[in-house]
Amino acid sequence: MSAETLISALYVFALAAFLGYLVISRVPPLLHTPLMSATNAISGISLVGSIVTAGADYNTVSTILGFTAVFCSATNVVGGFVITDRMLRMFKRKPAGQKAEGKKQ
Repeated sequence: MSAETLISALYVFALAAFLGYLVISRVPPLLHTPLMSATNAISGISLVGSIVTAGADYNTVSTILGFTAVFCSATNVVGGFVITDRMLRMFKRKPAGQKAEGKKQ
């Protein structure tokens, strides 16, 4: 890799990181749950790609890195769904007869 290519790649990475931070920081709280669901879908795609990499018989290093990617992607997907479920439960209405948590009678 030449020095020009490396500098260009670092420039694009820094610009993408800055732009991503600005976009995510301006998301209103009402849209956090749909955004999390979209992120879970992207993580699912990376999970499929890592399964393909781990299952392909390239060499030992590729298999180990693929297995690591499968583990990380699966953890990300499961954690994302757990957080999304928790956020959605915050918006559910309580039944009429049930008292709110933390209040004493």
